[in-house]
Amino acid sequence: MSSKRDGANSLSSQVSPMSLDGALFFRFHPPMRRFFILSGSVLGLIILLLLGPLGVLASGTASLKGDWSSASDAPMGIAPDPATTKEAVVQVYGARAFKWRGAFGIHTWIAVKPENASAFTIYEVIGWRLRHGDPALAIYQDIPDRRWYGSAPEILADLRGPDAERAIPKIIRAANAYPYKDRYHVWPGPNSNTFTAHVARQVPALRLDLPPTAIGKDYLGDSTFINTPPSGTGLQVSIFGLAGVIVSPVEGLEINVLGLSFGVDPGELALRLPGIGKLGP
Repeated sequence: MSSKRDGANSLSSQVSPMSLDGALFFRFHPPMRRFFILSGSVLGLIILLLLGPLGVLASGTASLKGDWSSASDAPMGIAPDPATTKEAVVQVYGARAFKWRGAFGIHTWIAVKPENASAFTIYEVIGWRLRHGDPALAIYQDIPDRRWYGSAPEILADLRGPDAERAIPKIIRAANAYPYKDRYHVWPGPNSNTFTAHVARQVPALRLDLPPTAIGKDYLGDSTFINTPPSGTGLQVSIFGLAGVIVSPVEGLEINVLGLSFGVDPGELALRLPGIGKLGP
């Protein structure tokens, strides 16, 4: 008949020296234990942040295929016709970026038409212009609701009449004062969304709620860390566009981690999710 001591000796013989050494290592090296726990938490957070973009790719909303030279730029027919719309108009558009970038974010631009104007003037930042020696900021007249390399745009803000007429001079001044005409970085900025957010902060009448997919909107510059959000309401804290938070009656609560934002909008009962955008009724 075996004793309890015999059973204990048998159990201890089944435990490998390696597992004992590992247990003792973590027991007597709490800094390393905290490091592994922290590393695991960060890795888990990154995986969660990437679930949205991966879901966008899986759903076909964004595609890895396509040739930019043959991508459609056909108008969508959602912009008013200047020939029949005499009142002033200001609109902000957003469309999925091209290929893999579209899994993460959108490209945005601003279109204005003063009263009785025969065409829209578009303001947007385009990175490839820098490679040709041109400023990233492009200002030109065109139909404002064209597809962006195949992606259908949606209207993010729309002002009409006297409100638009008052906003247009402010938009023009803010666009001309954009400080990053000679710089462009897809992540974390400055990029097209940095420009749109910059203008919107100077024109709070837009009440522009840029979605979390507008990567770059949180880039405040190299020395500015506190500002108003793009809506012109509330408070934004951001560190180089890589980490920060927005608290606003328009945007709700939004947290930025590595340029990917998530949060909640109580006013619209909506979630704000990386890659996906706003999700709600």
